[in-house]
Amino acid sequence: MNTFKSSAELKASAKEHMFGHYGTAIGAYFIILCFTAFLPLLAVLLTDTTTIIGTVIYYLLAFLISVFTGLLTSGHCYLYLKIICGYPVTVGDVFYGFKLYPGKALMIQLWITAISYIANLPMIIIGYRMNSAHGTAKLMLPYSLAMILSYAVAIMLSLIYQQAFYLLHDFPQYSAKELLTMSRKLMAGHKGRLFYIYVSFVPFILLSLLSCGIALLWVAPYMAATQTEFFLDVIKNSDPHKMYT
Repeated sequence: MNTFKSSAELKASAKEHMFGHYGTAIGAYFIILCFTAFLPLLAVLLTDTTTIIGTVIYYLLAFLISVFTGLLTSGHCYLYLKIICGYPVTVGDVFYGFKLYPGKALMIQLWITAISYIANLPMIIIGYRMNSAHGTAKLMLPYSLAMILSYAVAIMLSLIYQQAFYLLHDFPQYSAKELLTMSRKLMAGHKGRLFYIYVSFVPFILLSLLSCGIALLWVAPYMAATQTEFFLDVIKNSDPHKMYT
């Protein structure tokens, strides 16, 4: 009989494993933050989004940047797998995605980014019309609905396919397509559990905003460790035959 841990148990285990590793985790968090914040800002500075061509170039650059972050996501998952499994870690582990199977990490992120951008198209189109037209008030409702759709798809993609990056390090012999399929099968019946974990961190994130984001230096690693605990808990108690076939 499968005995999955509760959200509280996963968090408690994450706290225990993170003890003594927050310095490394914060360093890795800063590295990822620099890439994910600086590169999109560079794309904004290099393009003119008031024109159609400029907007297309901007979103093309943003798409490529998003795909590139798959390498950092891979390294991020690798670092936390090592922490939770009790292995020594360094800040440099966050670059592990550049060293081993980078092509697979990029392909996984390419798939996730492509679906995200398809879902974002209504918001992108409406947003461009709002920037180039005077009657923006009439477009606020459809823009808001398009934004909700975008966020909903982003959450679903995270719930279904985020485990593919963890699986990459446990099962590197599989292709990116197979890892995505394995992630989808692994999460069957568990998406609600992971979503509950996401929601349970919302109060921490809101409190972090009151500290001008400083508390995120603790919350972000804590959340990442809990997500890794969730992955290991699910894969430990899952039927291998259903996941691999």
